[in-house]
Amino acid sequence: MSGTLYLCATPIGNLEDMTFRAVRMLEEVDLIAAEDTRNSIKLLNHFEIKTPMTSYHEFNKYDKAKVLVAKLLEGQNIALITDAGTPGISDPGEELVKQCYEAGITVTSLPGACACVNALIISGLPTRRFCFEAFLPTDKKERARVLEELKAETRTIVLYEAPHRLVRTLEELLEQLGNRWLTICRELTKKHETVFQTTLEQAITYYNQQEPKGECVLVIEGVSFEALAEEERKQWEEMSIAKHVEFYMNREMDKKAAMKQVAVDRGISKREVYQALLENN
Repeated sequence: MSGTLYLCATPIGNLEDMTFRAVRMLEEVDLIAAEDTRNSIKLLNHFEIKTPMTSYHEFNKYDKAKVLVAKLLEGQNIALITDAGTPGISDPGEELVKQCYEAGITVTSLPGACACVNALIISGLPTRRFCFEAFLPTDKKERARVLEELKAETRTIVLYEAPHRLVRTLEELLEQLGNRWLTICRELTKKHETVFQTTLEQAITYYNQQEPKGECVLVIEGVSFEALAEEERKQWEEMSIAKHVEFYMNREMDKKAAMKQVAVDRGISKREVYQALLENN
């Protein structure tokens, strides 16, 4: 019988957020795989947990996952913990989970603190639909691609950011998304937790005067469907009606269907489209 991998959530700041079940499981498993053993030993010492630890992090996640899978197949039970919060959320845990499923190993989770969810529910912004982007990519092309996608995102957006990059990221968001409402959640669950609603412009002004401190979660409003429609209409209006019809016909749409779609895009009647085409000829 193979063992079980337990994804064990740990506090993101306040140690009182550690669950009874998490403490018990960390005591009972054969091995704890930790993102940073130097950081995690403080948590284990606080709860007097003596279970052996091994490192599992971004730079060894592929090879070390194979080692851990082998131990699980031998029957050992292993708990995976991250520096703070829930394993697998913006950390290397997803690779270990993937390899466990490929090997037929049981994976289960012990729920607890998760910064993105905590920030979302106290943001005051819509929570029914949201997208989580974690940290924006550092690669310039990939970062630009993600920001371009977020321009049309109607769901509430949740991002992580480090203090030394915060102003730059806010400036990029303002340039790409426009001046949106956002809630900045800083040092969640810790003594100096701060949560405030602002706009991207106001946040940039504030943090240019006050040095950012502490890890931040940015919860940003999505664009409204009305704003999207208006933006799309503006793009079409920059194109002649004849070119607009040609655009759809080049995509294997017949002329009648193309004219109908152009009327919808521009908020005008099919007769107006037809008349514009006659005048163009």
